[in-house]
Amino acid sequence: MSKHLLVLLVLLAGCSGLEESERVRLRKMNAKGEFIYRSEGEKSYETNPPKKVARAAYPWEEGLVGSHAKITKEFFRCKGSLRHMPIVSQSGAHLFDCGGSEQHSLPLKEGKEFIYPILPELLNYIQEKTEKKVIITCGHRCPTHNAYSDGAPWNQTSKHMVGAEVDFYVEGMEYQPEAVIALVMEYYQERSPHKEKAAYHTFERWNRPTNVSTPPWYNKEIFIKLVQESEGRDFDNTHEKPYIAIQVRIDGANNAPVTYTWSKAFNGYLRY
Repeated sequence: MSKHLLVLLVLLAGCSGLEESERVRLRKMNAKGEFIYRSEGEKSYETNPPKKVARAAYPWEEGLVGSHAKITKEFFRCKGSLRHMPIVSQSGAHLFDCGGSEQHSLPLKEGKEFIYPILPELLNYIQEKTEKKVIITCGHRCPTHNAYSDGAPWNQTSKHMVGAEVDFYVEGMEYQPEAVIALVMEYYQERSPHKEKAAYHTFERWNRPTNVSTPPWYNKEIFIKLVQESEGRDFDNTHEKPYIAIQVRIDGANNAPVTYTWSKAFNGYLRY
């Protein structure tokens, strides 16, 4: 019985192979080929010659000033951290640091996070002119981090708490702070929207007592302090470099004085 089945399968396979060969033979017999003739220079359609196009900037390149990231309000976030150890104040009280940007926002204005725009504008101008990176050591400080950072009496009304002050130095120009301050003054001659007003492009020296040895500079809008290596050390400025502190004196947008108030400092930001 199995022999008959095997013979049947062989015959079927043979028939299948013959049928396939016949189909191939018929396809070859019926296939026809024709040459396509085209005159010299003849085109089915016209194409414009290619043009060289400048490469579009990558997203991370659009945010560059010079060769460094553009400074925005994000660079000003409070540097407090719950990982910092508690310290003992001069009065003997134990001070704990805040949770930084993980627990609170920047100062608010009209419901949005806000830093006085002249501060990032000046820092970006410095980066553009020097091609060097501006290092912000202290931007916004919430009242908790402000007390933790520096318990000095003069610091209790710091404008850091209202988004109107920044401490910084320029990488590669750490020991040339006067040259950086000259660029700040140059901004008011070259790019400030108020450059035609003498009160903005003219700087004077502050002749009243301060906590620094170099008399500060000021115009109508800002106040500049040069803090030497042996001065102004606090939790945010533990480095041994001179640094520059800029405070906003007047809001250029509405010509209103910028001052510290307890309400703005303690109620002017969101807690998460």
